Amino acid sequence: MFVESLHNTIFLKKGETFLEYSNRCTRIGRLTKGVLRGFVVDNDGNEITTHFYQEGDMVIGSYIPNVKAAMTIQALENCSISTADYSTVMSLVNKNQEITDIINLAFQKLNNQLQSRLVSLLNLDSVEKYELFLKEYPNLINRIPHYHIANFLGITSTQLSRARKRFIDKCK
Repeated sequence: MFVESLHNTIFLKKGETFLEYSNRCTRIGRLTKGVLRGFVVDNDGNEITTHFYQEGDMVIGSYIPNVKAAMTIQALENCSISTADYSTVMSLVNKNQEITDIINLAFQKLNNQLQSRLVSLLNLDSVEKYELFLKEYPNLINRIPHYHIANFLGITSTQLSRARKRFIDKCK
């Protein structure tokens, strides 16, 4: 397969970063094992989780290669990531159908996740946010700390605990 010839595999230990905020996005990856989170730091120094990456997800810091990353991407578990030079991959889009299809699907998924998260933050209550999280990330609930989930949902850990209880009661 042509795509396989473009990549190499890197390994991150829990806590290590794939990409640091404001560093140039020079590589693109596909997460083959583990969980990553994307986060930004606000003006008060608080980390705000913006995204979770799970197995099979494309890992990038920007939709455009060689621009400065808008977030940091950190391993929440030990991870294996198949990486390639971002500019090389993007130069092959529309020239190689396999790469074009992979990139299009990955960008569509990322875009859908970002739109869903935005709607969630603006329009849903804590139980609805939790339900949406379970739908979009069904395999992550027991793999990552709940404070990261609460942060991602824009609620406190206490609100998350209450939302989980109401969700469980609702499902009975």
